[in-house]
Order: sequence, then C-alpha cells, then structure tokens
Amino acid sequence: MRVLCYDCVVVTVLRGKGAKMARQFKIIVEKHPDGYVAYPLGLKGVVVGEGDTYEEALSDVKSAIAFHIETFGAEAFEGEPSVLEAFIAEAGVPI
Repeated sequence: MRVLCYDCVVVTVLRGKGAKMARQFKIIVEKHPDGYVAYPLGLKGVVVGEGDTYEEALSDVKSAIAFHIETFGAEAFEGEPSVLEAFIAEAGVPI
C-alpha cells in the first residue's frame, strides 16, 4: 500500500539578468518501501523528485521544478493554476 499526501511549496526560479520569480506548487508525495517520490500538479511534462525521506523528496522536486521552468519557460505551465486543492481518496474497484 502506498501512502500519499500533498504539500505546498514555493519554488524560486531565476529569470533573465538575475531577476527571481516565485510560484507556489501543490506537490504529491508518495511513500514507497524504498523511499519517497514527489511530483507537482500543474506542470506540463514529467517532473519528479525522490529521496530517502519526505524532506529529501520535497527538496529534490523543488530543484527539478526550477530546472524544468528555467529550461522550458512559460511553456512548462498548464496555464493559470487550476488545482485549488488536492485530496487523497482510497476507493475499492471491482476487477
């Protein structure tokens, strides 16, 4: 069974000539037997962080988000933040 939770983080990205931009992201964090995996909501493409601890995974994904935005610019965003809140639900599905 995976344990999921979400956290909000602020990522600061360097823009031209040293100017900085900060934006808040909702991050999904999954706990697996061998560590943690974290990924943001609201970005195009694949952005993932990992670590042995929750904090390491958050730090890694923040770095990955900043790199993704610096690399792809405005095209990395899905537009205006459309995710107001994130909820984790568990449901049984007959298979």
